[in-house]
Amino acid sequence: MDKVMLITGASRGIGAATALLAAERGYAVGINYRNQREAAEALVRQIESRGGRAVAIAADVASEEDVVRMFRELDQTLGRLDVLVNNAGILETQMRVENMDADRLQRVLAVNVTGSFLCAREALKRMSTRHGGKGGSIINVSSMASRLGSPNEYVDYAAAKGAIDSMTIGLAKEVAAEGVRVNAVRPGLINTEIHASGGEPGRVERLKSGVPLGRGGEPEEVARAILWLASDEASYTTGGFIDVSGGR
Repeated sequence: MDKVMLITGASRGIGAATALLAAERGYAVGINYRNQREAAEALVRQIESRGGRAVAIAADVASEEDVVRMFRELDQTLGRLDVLVNNAGILETQMRVENMDADRLQRVLAVNVTGSFLCAREALKRMSTRHGGKGGSIINVSSMASRLGSPNEYVDYAAAKGAIDSMTIGLAKEVAAEGVRVNAVRPGLINTEIHASGGEPGRVERLKSGVPLGRGGEPEEVARAILWLASDEASYTTGGFIDVSGGR
């Protein structure tokens, strides 16, 4: 049987690139999406056309009910979970903290933080030897924003990713003896559509001169780091971080 990987927010960007690479390396892939049904289903067809197995599962990771249903559906369609990639995340329009209202903060924290915790909880119920599982791996997609702070743009998003960094460290220690490794990647300026949702599609182009490697990264470059952390090659790595940021 193939190993099973669930990737949240996988219809585009880093999530989609990770799904394609995972399928290429023999994983059966659960492709979670919230609104982008056509993109998720097209990704499933692309994987199947190459001989892989994949299923698209609609769920809002900020909803506990949706998360529980998503994992049950994954159990029924692909089987026992081996790897969770907590990739789903949102940011909102660039602005200073003095202009942010509580609704915005709640939306950002609900998806980026609460969603990651809920998915990790359900994954552990399936992976942890404490619950009769055979072990597994959780990879959180954080951001270099957690270290840089994103002033004048997304301090709320940066703070949410800071919470993910702390979660990674604490959870890794909590479940290390139960056969589960927990790590994170911190992408920097990556060429994805998320910048458009923040109101500046050309953000990578504007900021790339501040990156030591002199360019924005590609989703596939982040995906390769995620797949390494998921693999047996990273068997002695937990509570760790890979910065995929061009040196920024």
